[in-house]
Amino acid sequence: MEPFAPFTGGASLLLSFRVRKKTVLVIGGNALAASRAYASLEADADVVVLARGGLQGVCDELQWRARQGQVSVLDWETLSSNDEADNVGELECASARGVETESDLERDVAALDAYIAKTPSISLVCVTGTLSPSYSSRIRSLAPHIARICRAYRIPVNVADMPALCDFYFTSTHRFVDPSTGGKSSMQLGVTANGEGCRLASRIQREAVAALPKEVGGAVVRVGKLRRLAREQEQKAERSGAVDEKDDGELDTEGENGDAEDTDVTTPNQPVPIRRADETESRAEAVRRRMRWVAQISEYWPIRRLSALTELEMRAVLSGNIGLPSVGSYKHEGRSSSQSLPPLQTELPSQHGLKPATPSRKHGRILLVGSGPGHPSLLTMATHSALTKHADLVLADKLVPSAVLELIPQHVELRIARKFPGNADGAQTEMMEAALEAARRGLTVVRLKQGDPVVYGRAGEEILYFRSHGIEPLVVPGVSSALAAPMFAGIPVTQRGVAETFIVCTGVGRQGKEVRLPGYERARTLVILMGVARLKEVVGGLIGNSPLNPTSEEHEGRRDGSPYPPITPVAIIERGSMPDQRVLVSTLADVCTALESLGAQRPPGMIVVGWAVLALHGAGDVRVLEEGEGSDEERVERWLGGRRWNVMEGIPEGWASL
Repeated sequence: MEPFAPFTGGASLLLSFRVRKKTVLVIGGNALAASRAYASLEADADVVVLARGGLQGVCDELQWRARQGQVSVLDWETLSSNDEADNVGELECASARGVETESDLERDVAALDAYIAKTPSISLVCVTGTLSPSYSSRIRSLAPHIARICRAYRIPVNVADMPALCDFYFTSTHRFVDPSTGGKSSMQLGVTANGEGCRLASRIQREAVAALPKEVGGAVVRVGKLRRLAREQEQKAERSGAVDEKDDGELDTEGENGDAEDTDVTTPNQPVPIRRADETESRAEAVRRRMRWVAQISEYWPIRRLSALTELEMRAVLSGNIGLPSVGSYKHEGRSSSQSLPPLQTELPSQHGLKPATPSRKHGRILLVGSGPGHPSLLTMATHSALTKHADLVLADKLVPSAVLELIPQHVELRIARKFPGNADGAQTEMMEAALEAARRGLTVVRLKQGDPVVYGRAGEEILYFRSHGIEPLVVPGVSSALAAPMFAGIPVTQRGVAETFIVCTGVGRQGKEVRLPGYERARTLVILMGVARLKEVVGGLIGNSPLNPTSEEHEGRRDGSPYPPITPVAIIERGSMPDQRVLVSTLADVCTALESLGAQRPPGMIVVGWAVLALHGAGDVRVLEEGEGSDEERVERWLGGRRWNVMEGIPEGWASL
């Protein structure tokens, strides 16, 4: 087996290149040059345009930008004459590198060489005149020399329509607007075909932009502000002296790129300590928790909800007091829902000492509803009806995908639970209190959960809570992700000749405590929910003290029964049933390394362990129980095709039409 996934060359290294206060040299004065200049200005670069004829030799847009002081325009003729008069030593140096000055072409090359040598701020060079019909042949003749000079000074160069000379390509780029202000956001989308289909790349970019919510730009603006507020709170703590010196060495709130929630953690569900209301956090703990909440919001909340975040809500999230906004204050799909929850009226006593008759009022109710694994087509008819016909208020868990939330009518208020690492119990209580309050006001409340509400959905405690307060909730079952997501990945949890039983368990217990995992049985499939963020601990518990992977007694204590053979097949299914579903298949021995190699995780995810993982692969393998353990190595080798793991993206095409 190959130790790691093979690479396929031919791609580009996509970067967000910061050129603030650096110089971009654009050679040429046509419309493409204006486009390159505009893109560079938007990146806060200093732009110099080099064109024959100077200001009179460039297009109208560049002339206007030069008059506005946005770009500088140099005349190649002037550059060459100045260079001959003032920089003879530079020319001799250029000549020593093989550039002759006997002709106009060679003079231009030498002048450019000298100019770049004395302008160290130049970071990129863009040659656009190769597309100009007027003197394209001259610029094309210059282009190889320009590219050679740039490489001599280690400056990346792009030459239009001459990909062999390019160090980089420009992507077909779209910059998103914040709809609430009309201003441009920092969110950009770029598509490249690496020089093999520029027109097609432009079309793909347009179609990708059209498929995204228009609120994308606003969402990025709000999340950026949320992150800045988190850092401001840290700075206030420093100024007030509420900082322990011991914390300073363990915290980097921004990281090298200012993305503290993204630097070293591949999942926003990375476990953090559970915090009780009476506990005091250190500065490091508080900042880490706040930035983790930012990551959770970015991962789970719908784009439209992120775009509508107010500063008051941002501060509430970061404060640690994760209370829901006052009932009726949230706007769903840009529409106020304040009318949905009128304030309770206090009855005035009768002046005759008689108690007035209580006006009849609609009785509220609470529906505990399962939304299935994520694909809207898997909603039950009862769930669809509850969301679209009966709900006055929807209280959704963060894992419910946007595709389901989009079905909620515009007049219905929507709230999303802020169950972030470390505060799940508090957020759960707040959601139950909000549902109870709304129901007492006569509203129909849909408590929306992913999958089935009673399969690790905490529906049981909500049933008892509402019942104790006089309201009997109605439970609407949903398609459990524990069954549906494996099948979307081509994995049956049971299969004749392979798996006769299956167990569903959680990878983490209450308040983050470890749980005991079931031991190995060859004919059994194990489905582990909420365990991907703790994959190393889970795998250690499963194979602990096995002959090939001896581990500590601590891992052995996490399991009831025999250890799993390290060669046992395993699948990690992320965002099961959604268009961006990703499935990683490997063995218990290699799955941790495989997951790390994929980079950022895509929660929610689950782990499926057992021989059913390979049962329906290719031509199928349904003789696992009949053939016994002697054929396991050959079976796994055939299944993985000689590799240590495989990755599959997306869901079967047929679901697009359902």
